[in-house]
Amino acid sequence: MTTPYLTALSRIAIATVSILSVASCAPVADDVNAATKQKDAANVSAQQSAAAPKNIIMVIADGMGPAYVSAYRYFMDNPDTEAVETTVFDGILVGTVRTYPHQQSGVVTDSAASATAMSTGVKSYNGAVGMGVDKQPLETVLHRAHKLGLKTGLAVTSHIVHATPASYMVANEARGNYAQIADSFYDDRINGEHLADIMLGAGWGHFIREDRNLVELFQADGYQYIDSYDQLSSIDPSVPVLGLFGDGSLPWALDDIDPTRLHTLTKAIVPYLAADTQDSGYFLLLEASQVDWAGHGNDIASAMAEMHDLAKTMEYLVDYVEAHPDTLVILTADHSTGGLTIGAVSDYRWDASYIQNFKKSVPTIAANMLTETDKGQYVSDMFGFALNQQEIDSLDVINADMNPRAVQAILKDIINTRTNTGWTTSGHTAVDVDMFAFGPSAQVFAGNQNNTDVAEKIFTLLDQAHKK
Repeated sequence: MTTPYLTALSRIAIATVSILSVASCAPVADDVNAATKQKDAANVSAQQSAAAPKNIIMVIADGMGPAYVSAYRYFMDNPDTEAVETTVFDGILVGTVRTYPHQQSGVVTDSAASATAMSTGVKSYNGAVGMGVDKQPLETVLHRAHKLGLKTGLAVTSHIVHATPASYMVANEARGNYAQIADSFYDDRINGEHLADIMLGAGWGHFIREDRNLVELFQADGYQYIDSYDQLSSIDPSVPVLGLFGDGSLPWALDDIDPTRLHTLTKAIVPYLAADTQDSGYFLLLEASQVDWAGHGNDIASAMAEMHDLAKTMEYLVDYVEAHPDTLVILTADHSTGGLTIGAVSDYRWDASYIQNFKKSVPTIAANMLTETDKGQYVSDMFGFALNQQEIDSLDVINADMNPRAVQAILKDIINTRTNTGWTTSGHTAVDVDMFAFGPSAQVFAGNQNNTDVAEKIFTLLDQAHKK
């Protein structure tokens, strides 16, 4: 499998990264030509710092530690070539991010505390949504953008009141208070206006409730409501949008009718926000939510499918920035999930071929196989490779009375053994995560930084470009 987007990257992201590399790695000044090049690069870097972006797109890949990015490169590699081909992520890497929460929660963060840090610039406790340890609401970068007259939006593959999008939108002391958070999506206002012009994701159960139907309330306030992907092509850019395409989340990428649904949502939401913003600009939050869920489940097949959706999204954004050079795109993770290891049990190999032809996600395969008379054949068909006898025998213990997670664990053990994938936990880890950026002022995000720095830099860029 090859990567066809390096031409665009060479004109945008690689150019930005090259500026950073020259500044740090150029030869000493006794070589006149090298010194001149170094000086020119520094001048360009300074000019880019001064050119604050009109539009900012913040992308969070929930749970995507560095190992996920490496694994995706091997997953996409063309085995017929000697080299391991690069991916879209390789050309836009600029730094790393420290993820730890407020000290009262130790050093391992959850998504809410990390998103709060990246949206407000304040460290908080695990579970906090848009508020500090004093449990007082904080201004987020999305709020600041709205106050400055920018259009605002979000698109996620979880429900839109999940920890990450919620931490950019509202404030609540506990991330699990979904009904309260959904109410705040509607009730909270800035200058009498709703917080976002467009919101795409899932969340029927949180917005359509017996005690309150928030969809009807948004519609009464002039929002157009859509609930299927095919309606995205007909949204009116002059009218605010609420789009909910699932209940608790969108389906797994492996199960969805659209396996690159974040890519699809992004292709709809970016032109929507860009319409009629010649002077104002926009701020957009995107989240590849289910990379994290695959990590929690130690499910490498689903993890790579979610990474592929993210990669297609980033390829689209690289092309978009090439055509709209006033747009900055930032991509990072809130933390790493699962302690993913590419190569395990002292065996020096990792084989992605066993997860390149999956037909469905492990949870779906586990549920459906219970009604199959030949479980081994069904699983082989769904995995895309023939099980050996030992693997077939391991399925014999499965029955309808088993806990679904126990059934899934048997299937994932086959995949982890075949690929030689290791996992250290079903939770989060405290490792630093990668920072990617391209577009104007991308170099501001170079180097190692705290997750709170991400918000502070965005606040500064918003004020530079839009404060009157």
